[in-house]
Amino acid sequence: MSPKRILLPAVLAIALAAAIPAGAFGGAGSAAGHTVILKSLRFHPGDLTINRGDSVTWVWRDGGTEHNVTFRGFHSRTMAGGSYTVRFTRVGTFSYRCTIHEALGMRGKIIVR
Repeated sequence: MSPKRILLPAVLAIALAAAIPAGAFGGAGSAAGHTVILKSLRFHPGDLTINRGDSVTWVWRDGGTEHNVTFRGFHSRTMAGGSYTVRFTRVGTFSYRCTIHEALGMRGKIIVR
């Protein structure tokens, strides 16, 4: 077989592969990151819908007021600044709260599809 007959199919295969979007197969590279801000004794946004495999980072921006992010089974430290990240690997609805300010309405929900 001549080198031209070998090279042409290889070049076409590479060109075709480059035309397919990276997330088309749902591989590890398709996971996204989302941010929830803790401010004014609330989570912003309060409810967030994400895809399985995505991560959520909570960022403290409430002027030094201490908060935590508490789910059933896991939680952040109570702190006045910083961030906390969770990767969601299961489908479902995950309600969470700040145990310090729950009575004031500081609750949120992550919906994983």
